[in-house]
Amino acid sequence: MIELPRMASGMQEKQYTPCLLSFFIYNPTFGPREGEVSMTPRDYFRRKFCFTTPVKTFCPTKPAKSLHTQKNRQFFFEPEDNFWIVMVVRNPMIEKPSKDGKPPTIEYQEEEILDTVYGAVVRQCYSMYKVSSSMFYIIFHTVNNFYLQTLHLQFCDLLDVFAGISFFPLDKMTYLKIQSFVNRVEESLSLIKYTAFLYNDQLIWSGLEQDDMRILYKYLTTSLFPRHSEPELVGRDSPLRPEVAGNLLHYGRFLTGPTNLKDPEAKFRFPKIFVSAEDGYEELHLIVYKAMSAAACFMISASVELTRDFCEQLDSLVGPQLTLLASDICEQFTINRRTSGPEKEPQFKFIYFNHMNLAEKSTIHMRKTASVCLTSVHADLMKILGDINCDFARVDEDEEIIVKAMTDYWVVGKKSDQRELYVILNQKNANLIEVNEEVKRLCTDSVITLKTLRCRVS
Repeated sequence: MIELPRMASGMQEKQYTPCLLSFFIYNPTFGPREGEVSMTPRDYFRRKFCFTTPVKTFCPTKPAKSLHTQKNRQFFFEPEDNFWIVMVVRNPMIEKPSKDGKPPTIEYQEEEILDTVYGAVVRQCYSMYKVSSSMFYIIFHTVNNFYLQTLHLQFCDLLDVFAGISFFPLDKMTYLKIQSFVNRVEESLSLIKYTAFLYNDQLIWSGLEQDDMRILYKYLTTSLFPRHSEPELVGRDSPLRPEVAGNLLHYGRFLTGPTNLKDPEAKFRFPKIFVSAEDGYEELHLIVYKAMSAAACFMISASVELTRDFCEQLDSLVGPQLTLLASDICEQFTINRRTSGPEKEPQFKFIYFNHMNLAEKSTIHMRKTASVCLTSVHADLMKILGDINCDFARVDEDEEIIVKAMTDYWVVGKKSDQRELYVILNQKNANLIEVNEEVKRLCTDSVITLKTLRCRVS
C-alpha cells in the first residue's frame, strides 16, 4: 500500500488525495492443486470483494469496467482471456474536525475520480508489462511492484487518457540532418533494426509502429530519462563544446548497457523489449544512448549477442555526431525563439490530441512525469476537461461543448476529424459568441494544428 499524500485545506481541515490500495492480476481458472490448501488469487479476491467474476455478473457480453463505492473505486480490465487486472483506488476525502473531542468526520469525494482516467492507467499498466514479455502468463508469475510504485494517482488527468506522444517541432534543414544521422548509423551498424530519436523528451523520429512507440515513449519519459539529467549545450560557440586537435570530445553515454566502457571487467546487459511483428512479437535489445538533451534509441534483435567491441564501435560513431546534433538543435531552437519575439502571457491554455498520429500538446502542463505533475490551472478545471472528454467518448460524431465554470473561466472542448482540442479561456466578461469566435481563431493557429511539425512515425 502506498502512503496516502495529504495537503492542508484551511486551519483544521485536511484533504486526502486518491491513493492505490490494491492491485491484482487475477485468473479465475487458476486454483490449488489436489492436496494444496493455500489461498489462491481467486480465493483472496472472492473473500475480499465477495464475488468471483464480478464484471460479467450483470452483463456477460459487456463487462463492467468499474465499481463505485463510498470509499473506493475498483477498476477492471481483461486484456487476455481469463486474465483480469483489478486496481482499487481510495477515493479522495476531506477530514473535518469535530467538536467536544469526538473523532473527525470523513467526507468521501466519490465524484472526483474519473473512470476514463484511471481506467486508462490500468490499461497502461498492462502495456508496460507486455512490452517486457510477449506472454502475459509469464508476467503473471514474475510480476513485481516496481512499476506500481511509480503510479502517483493524484497526478493522473486527461493526458493519461490520451497516452500520446509529444513531438519536437523542427525546421526542415535540422530535420534532414537527423534523418541523415539515422540513415548513416543504420548503414554503418547493420545490426540495428529500429531507431528512435528524441530531443528534450520529445519525439522527432521513429521507425517503430505507433503503438509500440507509444509504450516505449512512456517508459523513456516517465522512468528512464528522469533518472538521468544533464546540462544542454548552448550552441557551436559554447565553451562547453571543446575540440582538441580537431577531434570532438563528445558527451555521449549509454543510459542502458555499459556504464563505463574503459573498465574491461565491468559487466553489462541491455534490457529486452517486445514489439509487434507480422507473426506475433519480436524480442529486441534496447540501447538508449544520450548526448545532452538528444537521445537515440537503437533496437537490435535479441538473438544477437552484443559485445563490448560493438558498444565501443557504437560509442565512437554515435557520440560525436549526436553531440553535434544536440548543439545544432539547441542553437536553432534558440534562434527561432529569439526571432519570434518575447512571449506574452496568453489568455488561454489548451490541450490538443490527434488520434491519427498520437500527437499531443499541452500548455496547461508545465511539467508532467510519473512522479510529479505541475499544471497552471485549478484542479476543478482539469475535472471539467475530463468530464467533457467522457461526453466525447460516448458519441462518434464531431461535437463541441462550452462550459462556464463557477470561477468565471470558460472551458471549451472540440472534437473533429479524430482530433480533440480543449481550451481554457480567462475572459470573465466574454459572452458565448465571443468565446466561440476566439476558439475558431485558435483552431487556425499553426501551434495547435501542428502544421509546422516534421516527424516520421511508421
